[in-house]
Amino acid sequence: MQTEVLKVDPVSPDFAAIEKAAGFIRQGKIVAIPTDTVYGLAVDFGNPQAMKRLYELKKRPLNKPFTIAVSSEESLERLTRDAGPLAYKLMEKFWPGPLTLVLKSAENTVDEPDRTIGLRLPNNRVALRIIEESGCAVALPSANYSGQKPARDAREVLSALKDSIDLIMDAGKVELGIESTVVDLSTAHFKILREGAVSKAEIERLAKLKKVLFVCTGNSCRSVMAEGLLKKALKDKNRVDVEVMSAGISAFGGQSATRETLHLLAKAGVDIQKVHYSQRITKTMLYSSDLILVMENIHEEYILNMAPAVRSRLYLLKEFAKIPEMDLNILDPIGQSPAFYEMTFSAIKGAVEKVADLL
Repeated sequence: MQTEVLKVDPVSPDFAAIEKAAGFIRQGKIVAIPTDTVYGLAVDFGNPQAMKRLYELKKRPLNKPFTIAVSSEESLERLTRDAGPLAYKLMEKFWPGPLTLVLKSAENTVDEPDRTIGLRLPNNRVALRIIEESGCAVALPSANYSGQKPARDAREVLSALKDSIDLIMDAGKVELGIESTVVDLSTAHFKILREGAVSKAEIERLAKLKKVLFVCTGNSCRSVMAEGLLKKALKDKNRVDVEVMSAGISAFGGQSATRETLHLLAKAGVDIQKVHYSQRITKTMLYSSDLILVMENIHEEYILNMAPAVRSRLYLLKEFAKIPEMDLNILDPIGQSPAFYEMTFSAIKGAVEKVADLL
């Protein structure tokens, strides 16, 4: 068998070339494709014969699984289970990019109740297009024999594997030339299985970082007040291990805070006029947060409907701060009087000060 080499533009890949590679993968063939780190061998993960051939080619033990390459962040939720905040923090920071996450698989068997799965979202246009167009789960180990140096361009792939694969997508030299970092998050304590393009120090820094998310309706007043006040309180305490952000359940992206909110925060020594722009809440925001604090029961209900798995870290702001009141809701001041805004701000300020002490 002679390996076919197909040139492809790394910036604007031709659809016919992408479809050819994807078609080869669907047919059970082995295709070498570029990623941001090194060249990889793309194979249909759901094809037993193709996977058998890949294991034989790589000379890899059958009990050592291959990483699956995905084309979108949504795959993490679909293919895994019990992924905690750290998995989503790492995904937010490094996907697409040179990081492989090992997590509990969503598909377990009686024989393998604790099956794990390794996922990576490569930062390479050619790779992403091929993975998406293939329409299947794609195993993507490095294009080399196990234990040998991974290939960084098509020439090195051809030199290493000669005519043992079907197609090489030649998009030039890869960007990084070093394999991805592999982090095992399938147990209570993470393990770095391989340090690659992402440093161990950066993984450990994110692992120590707590993330607090404030949520209101439009992300223009209440959650903004809480975010600004908590950031100031933490800065005053010299805390650098907490990230604070805010969002709204029905926010219009890119809007500034209300004039009244800006005024009240400025009086408290917080200037967010040029740094805050409203954003709508997403599942990734929720899953990556260690603590989610909302203003009203309606926000709590919305979030639980959207992401039930975050229930254990979701609280009303006053509830978490242990404010001794019958009604723990903080109502929306939009359209209300300046006095109502003052009252809302005061309630949030008192609760946030307690939160800062509890973190």
